[in-house]
Amino acid sequence: MDTKALRQKILDLAIRGQLVPQAPNDEPASVLLDRIRAEKQKMVKEGKLKAKDIKNDSVIFVGEDNLHYEKFADGSVKCIENEIPFDLPERWEWVRLQSICSMSNGVAKRNGSDGTGTIVLRLADLGEREISFSDTRSVILTDDEIRKYALFVGDVLFIRVNGSKENVGKSFYFDNESFPVAYCDHLIRCTPTGVLRGKLLSMFMRCGYVRQLIDERMVSAAGQNTISQPSLATILLPVPPLKEQDRISHRLNNADNYISQIYNSKQRLADLVLHTKAKILDLAIRGQLVPQDPNDEPASVLLERIRAEKEELIRQGKIKRDKKESIIFRGEDNSYYEKVGSEVCCIDAEIPFEVPATWVWTRLESCCIKEIRRGKAPKYVDKSGVLVFAQKCNTKHNGIDIGLSLYLDVTTLGRYPDDEYMQDGDVVINSTGTGTLGRVGLYRVTDNIAGLPIVPDFHVTIIRCSSSIQGFYLYAFLKAHQEELEKKGEGSTNQKELKPLTLKEMLIALPPVSEQQRIEDTISIAFSHISTVEKSLS
Repeated sequence: MDTKALRQKILDLAIRGQLVPQAPNDEPASVLLDRIRAEKQKMVKEGKLKAKDIKNDSVIFVGEDNLHYEKFADGSVKCIENEIPFDLPERWEWVRLQSICSMSNGVAKRNGSDGTGTIVLRLADLGEREISFSDTRSVILTDDEIRKYALFVGDVLFIRVNGSKENVGKSFYFDNESFPVAYCDHLIRCTPTGVLRGKLLSMFMRCGYVRQLIDERMVSAAGQNTISQPSLATILLPVPPLKEQDRISHRLNNADNYISQIYNSKQRLADLVLHTKAKILDLAIRGQLVPQDPNDEPASVLLERIRAEKEELIRQGKIKRDKKESIIFRGEDNSYYEKVGSEVCCIDAEIPFEVPATWVWTRLESCCIKEIRRGKAPKYVDKSGVLVFAQKCNTKHNGIDIGLSLYLDVTTLGRYPDDEYMQDGDVVINSTGTGTLGRVGLYRVTDNIAGLPIVPDFHVTIIRCSSSIQGFYLYAFLKAHQEELEKKGEGSTNQKELKPLTLKEMLIALPPVSEQQRIEDTISIAFSHISTVEKSLS
């Protein structure tokens, strides 16, 4: 169930007057609006309100021709039928946002020396739907500034400027009365005049109809997106009778609670799914997922076959000899030793867990028939016969997506040796960039629907194992260590790299070939069932 879409549907019903039944005894919204206008006029006469504060107020009505008109403070009248998005129930009315509330931008001050330390809400304090006070910042404000920018229960905040378009115009109901709070200049405060209750106003401003208006009025420049106060102020909103507002608010609150419960349950299930997949992989690489078969050829024999395969490739000139070839074995004292050249040392401290007797430990480099390295920095073109596999192709949740690849300039093909082209069963690891570094994927030819040759870019490392090893098992092992790989990046925060040497020296627990196949079959069946659950969560 898409909880976000469900919320939008319920809000859409609410703003159209279709969420709760109308009551014939409810005071019409028109009467309420007339009363508010009269009160404003009285306040102007008494000097409690300035004339400029109501100069933009207007009255929207239906003429004898059944069309909608707007009458302004100067007496002029304009037909606005083209602005009316949908019909309203009989006792509802259309109004401009500026006619039912006062609006002002927040304080631009960031520090000071004269005044009182006051919490000033920032964009960082606004979540998806609620205001958070867990990590607020205080600014020294004068008494005048506190009076001008103080928030009160019932106020509604709108995000005025943000790098993300979907956040601009997002509304938040303020209900804190425990301590003084102000708001920054990235926000607009809206104080309702009693026509539309603050919480309902906040909810209405999140519906799809208003969202579309905000998107249309938004201005983007220099990576920032902005909705101005005047642009926000002229948005048309429907006003139900006060009693119906209460019924709508009650129904919306109940619906929101139910939807939140559904969302939280989905999140818990999603977390459980991730934990289950991680547990399956962990059991697999420890030799605990499938039973061992005493008739399986030991993995030690498999390693000898890999070494023979490498020797043949060296003889053919396809790969270079590794002068620091690693051989890991178990001594008579049952400890693990590693021989590199003529040097032998105990590596018990490096062995993370015990494996079955038919398994062996080896370095990742010893499993590979291609040098572990990143691809090249490509030159892109609009269209060609060769694809480039970039970080984004190794997606977070949906495996490999070749549809996200770009095209390589074929005039640069001379830079790419034959082994650079990706092959079925290659393991791909994102090797640079915050957020994607360490992400592991498995490339299958079936992923490449276009059927075009494909090469990795500079941000992706290719792991190509010997034909004597199941590519899926190697992928499963590295996937089980993805979180660990993410932490092995070196360099500055935004320029961290997962170096090839780090991957080359990684210890791999290697099972017999037959067991590798049984592991793949079991994981594939289990993940297929889990995928059904994941689809139900989307």
